[in-house]
Amino acid sequence: MKLRVELDPQVASFVRALAPEPRKRLRAGLRGLEREKGDLKQLEADLAGYARLRVGGYRIIVRFYGERGQRVARCVFAEKRAVVYELFAEILRGPSAGG
Repeated sequence: MKLRVELDPQVASFVRALAPEPRKRLRAGLRGLEREKGDLKQLEADLAGYARLRVGGYRIIVRFYGERGQRVARCVFAEKRAVVYELFAEILRGPSAGG
């Protein structure tokens, strides 16, 4: 059965803003996610409960869940590898943690 992939607005905007070649690669990675293909890894510590999809130098943070008998992959955050985990952890901590 095919996995339903949902993109949060940040992910959709991030992908649209990329140059044509990386945008094409990320879209292909997201299509692969529908078939549960790709370089997926469960995250740990502060990000437990999420997985990451690696596509070249980019990472997409994904949360898997079930809805009405169907598996869903909700893509909640995307960014370059160097900063993705720190930025996403900041978002999870909320506005009071940063300043």
